Amino acid sequence: MAAEDSAPVPALPDLRPPDAASEPALNEDLALSLLKRNDLTAELIEKLSKNSAVMKSRKVKRAVVAHPRSPRHVAVSILRQLFTFDLMQIALLPTLAGDLKVAAEEALIRRLEAITPGEKLSLARRASGRVAGMLLLEPDPRIIRAALENPRMTEVVISRALTRTGVSPALVLAVCGHAKWSLRREIRVALLRNEKTPLGYALEFARTFPVRVLKEILEGSRLPQDVKGQLLKRR
Repeated sequence: MAAEDSAPVPALPDLRPPDAASEPALNEDLALSLLKRNDLTAELIEKLSKNSAVMKSRKVKRAVVAHPRSPRHVAVSILRQLFTFDLMQIALLPTLAGDLKVAAEEALIRRLEAITPGEKLSLARRASGRVAGMLLLEPDPRIIRAALENPRMTEVVISRALTRTGVSPALVLAVCGHAKWSLRREIRVALLRNEKTPLGYALEFARTFPVRVLKEILEGSRLPQDVKGQLLKRR
C-alpha cells in the first residue's frame, strides 16, 4: 500500500507553441490558456482548430473565432457550428473584425425561421441592432416590443423596417405608441409614409412638420389619398 502511495504522479505535458496545438494531451483549459496569447500565429490557430478533442468545447470554439489572428476561413467555418446564443455573444464582441461580425449576424438571421418564439424573444432583447431589426418584422407583438427596447436599437433600423412593404400592423402600432421612438423625426416621417399608420397618429405627427415639408413627405407616402388630404387640411 505504501509503495502505491509513494508512486510518482505523471507530469503534465509542457505545452508551448508551436507544438501545443496538436498535442494529444491538450484539454479545454490548456487550449483556452493558449488562445489568450496575442502572439499566436494564424498557422498555430488553424492547427488547433483541427484538434478534434478540444474543438468539441463551446468555449474553445468561441475563443478561436474571437482571436484577432484567427484565419478568416477558420473563423467563418466555426461560426456555422456555434449554438444560437454563442453566435449572438460572438457578434457583440467589440474587438471582433467587422467582416466576422457581419458573418455572425447573417448566420443568426438565417436561423430566425427555425428557432422558437422564446429564443426570438431573447434575441430581440439582447442581440445586435441588425438582428433585433430583423425581429421587428415578426408578427408577434411581444417580440416587436422587446426589439424596440433593445439598447442597441437605432432610429435608422426602425425607419428602415417601417418602409418595407407588407410590414406588420403590430409594428406600426407599437412604434406609434412608443414613448421614445414615436418622438423621433425620421421615424415620424417613416410612419407618415406607411399606409398602416392610424389616422389619429398620422394627424398627431403631421402637425409637427411645416406644411412645405409635410407635402414633400406625403408625396412619397403610401397613405390613401383621402387621408393625405385630411392631414393637409387639419394642419
